[in-house]
Amino acid sequence: MTRTLRSALALAGAAALSLGAVATSGAAQPAAGRAADEVKIGLLLPESKTTRYEKFDRPYIEDKIKELAPGAQIDYYNAAESATTQQQQVNTALAKGDKVLILDAVDAKSIQSSVQKARDAGAKVVAYDRLAQGPVDAYVSYDNRKVGELQGKALLDALGDKAESGEIVMHNGSPTDPNAAEFKAGAHSVLDGKVKIGKEYDTPNWDPNNANQQMAGAISALGKDKIVGVYSANDGLAAGIATALKAAGINVPLTGQDAQLDAIQRILLGTQTITVEKPYKPEADTAAAMAVDLAQGKDIPKSLTPTTVTSGSGEKVPAKLLTPVVVDKDNIKDTVVKDGLYSVEEICTPAYADACEKTGLQ
Repeated sequence: MTRTLRSALALAGAAALSLGAVATSGAAQPAAGRAADEVKIGLLLPESKTTRYEKFDRPYIEDKIKELAPGAQIDYYNAAESATTQQQQVNTALAKGDKVLILDAVDAKSIQSSVQKARDAGAKVVAYDRLAQGPVDAYVSYDNRKVGELQGKALLDALGDKAESGEIVMHNGSPTDPNAAEFKAGAHSVLDGKVKIGKEYDTPNWDPNNANQQMAGAISALGKDKIVGVYSANDGLAAGIATALKAAGINVPLTGQDAQLDAIQRILLGTQTITVEKPYKPEADTAAAMAVDLAQGKDIPKSLTPTTVTSGSGEKVPAKLLTPVVVDKDNIKDTVVKDGLYSVEEICTPAYADACEKTGLQ
């Protein structure tokens, strides 16, 4: 073999090695890119008037996603109670390449077309707290009918012998929220035949101002002496209701839900009877785990979806339903304080110090 030929072969071999390295490098980069793309999650929450979403749900979900997938991209959206805005936010999330949407629907029915759009784009949808219509892949919430049953029973217990001596007013929440219908059904299953319902309202957008006006109207229509109790589906409504009751000089049993700080403080003062705690962290952690599994192309384990629910559009959706807890003045320390929602110091500000001392919270 001549020196010229040997040189040519050596150069050819070096070139081949170089090309091989480039090819290997080029293959590795898309693979890494695909891995990163797999964990791109859109988090879509419905509103911020209810304190839970910004204070608890969002940080808990984001923290758990980052724990399970440290390199995950999380795109956050809050719809500010607008179904139209939320539909636009779904479009934005899909355009950004989010492969999984954690969706707490403003309007479970109107969001159906957006859920279908996500499916058509190859994205997965985890319905969070409210069961959206359309081809949802998984759902996590609390047993919402049970929430209503607990509220109804607590109201009856608080009324005692007064249950038959007057009328109650019911505030059932937003008609576009499927959970509200379940709370309402659960409450009616306990209350019907045991009390007279003088007035009953749905409250658009869970707006405390609307609840305040509705309660003022009920007091005017029924008379303050006729009202023996009030069913409120959540603490936001209860805030508006409590203001109307106070203005009329009425103090009667009042229910709630979500364990908001102001509700806990009203319970201490005796202007609200109970709230229903749905610990946010277990729900948020479950949603995050579902989303990361789906984003990584894995099947969600049965432990995260032990049951199946049927949505308003007829889809059978794998689900996990958690157990709610009643909070009253006697178990605040063993519920919301123990669960880390609030410290005793947060609850027992100077305005509530005496009430905290009387209940043994301080």
